[in-house]
Amino acid sequence: MTSLRPWKSLKRNAIFDGGKCGFKGTQLPMMVALCTGMLFIVYRTTLFQYEHTEMEVKMHPFDSIKESAFASGLLNNLPRGIVRPNSDMELKPLWSSSSRSKTEVDASNRRYLLAMPVGITQKRNVDTVVQKFLPENFTVMLFHYDGNLDGWWDLEWSSKAIHIVAHNQTKWWFAKRFLHPAVVSIYDYIFLWDEDLGVQHFNPARYLDIVRSEGLEISQPALDPNSTEIHHRITIRARMKKRVYDVRGKVKCSDSSDGPPCTGFVEGMAPVFSRSAWYCAWHLIQNDLVHGWGMDMKLGYCAQGDRTKKVGVVDREYVVHKGIQSLGGSGKVSVFQSSSNDESSKVSSTTDTAFSSLHMIPIQTLFVCSQRHSGGLDPRMEIRRQSTWELQIFKDRWNKAVKEDKFWVDPFRSIRRRKPISDRRDKEKRSHHH
Repeated sequence: MTSLRPWKSLKRNAIFDGGKCGFKGTQLPMMVALCTGMLFIVYRTTLFQYEHTEMEVKMHPFDSIKESAFASGLLNNLPRGIVRPNSDMELKPLWSSSSRSKTEVDASNRRYLLAMPVGITQKRNVDTVVQKFLPENFTVMLFHYDGNLDGWWDLEWSSKAIHIVAHNQTKWWFAKRFLHPAVVSIYDYIFLWDEDLGVQHFNPARYLDIVRSEGLEISQPALDPNSTEIHHRITIRARMKKRVYDVRGKVKCSDSSDGPPCTGFVEGMAPVFSRSAWYCAWHLIQNDLVHGWGMDMKLGYCAQGDRTKKVGVVDREYVVHKGIQSLGGSGKVSVFQSSSNDESSKVSSTTDTAFSSLHMIPIQTLFVCSQRHSGGLDPRMEIRRQSTWELQIFKDRWNKAVKEDKFWVDPFRSIRRRKPISDRRDKEKRSHHH
C-alpha cells in the first residue's frame, strides 16, 4: 500500500523546489548571453581564418599545386623544403659581386609584367610603350610573330627584355605557352597588350593606383573616341557618367543589361589581369583555338567575384587604338571601319564577341610572301573565316562543359535574380572608373 505524505511536507518541498526554479530562472539570461558571446567569437575567428586562407590562396596559388604533387607521390623522393612550384621571367646574372641577390633585394617590391606581340614594322610604337612602362618596375616580354629579332637590338632596353620568336603565331598562342601562371606568379598585374596602342595619355603608375583602389581584377584603359578601331561603346572613354548604349548588332545594351558586352566587360587588345584573375584566364584559353574569339565574353567568370564590380574600364588613363594593319607586313593603317555594310561589321553582328574584327588581334599575323598569294588569296579574309570558325567551336565547348558539369552553377544567374533595379541602374558607375 502506497504511503501518503503529510500535506505540510508536500507544501514545504514545493516551496523549496520553487526557490530552485526561481534561481535557475535568474541564471538563464546570463547563460544565453554567455553562449551568444562564445558563438560570436567562434564565428569571427572562423571568418578571419577563412579570409586569411583566401588571401593566401590568391597570393600563393601554387602552394596547393605543391601539396597536390606531394599527395600524388611524384615528389616523395624530395624533401618538401627544396620544392619550388613557381618561377618568373626575371633575367639572372651569370655572377654577382654582391652577397645579396637581386631577388632578395627586390623581394618586397611590387612587380608587373608587360607582354606584347610585336612585328618590326611597329618597332617605333612599341619602343614608346615600353619606355612608359620600364620606370614602374615592369618586366618586358616581347612575342616576335614575324621572326625578326635582330632589328630590335639597337634599342637600349632590348637586352633587358625577354624575347620569344615563333613565326605567324597569335597573342593567345604565345600566352598559353609562355605565360603559365606558375611562371608569372610573382607579378601583381599582367598587361597583355597589342602593339598598336598609343600611350600619350596613359600613365602606368596612376592606372595601377586606380585598379588597386577600385578592386579591379580584370581591366583595360578606355579608348580615345578618335581611335581608328572601336568595336564596343563600353570601351570608349566616358567624359560624363551617362552612358550612350549601342543598339546595333545582336546584343543591345540598355539599363537592364547586366552582362557582357554591356557591363563587366573588357576587349582583347589591352586587357590587364591580376595574379588571381590570370590564374583563371590562362586555363580558359583554349590551346588549339589561337585567335581567342569569344573568350572575352567569359572573362568575367575569372573576376574572383561579381564581374560588374571586379571588371572595368578605366577612363582616367586611356589609350588610342590605332588599328594598324600588320597583316602581310604592310604596317599601314587599316581602312576597315565598323559600318552597316562592311563585311567585318557583319561578322561582328553575327558573333557575340568583342574580337569582332581582325584587328582586335594584330599578332595573329600571317607574315607571308606576296608571291605565295599571287593567285588572289586574301590572308586577312582567311584569318577572319578561321576566327569565326574558332568562335563557334569555343561556344560549343562552353555549352557542352556547362551541360556535362552537373555540379557547376552559374554564379551570375543568381546575382541577376536577386539584384534590385536600382543596383542595375548603378552599374554604370561600376563599369567605368574615372
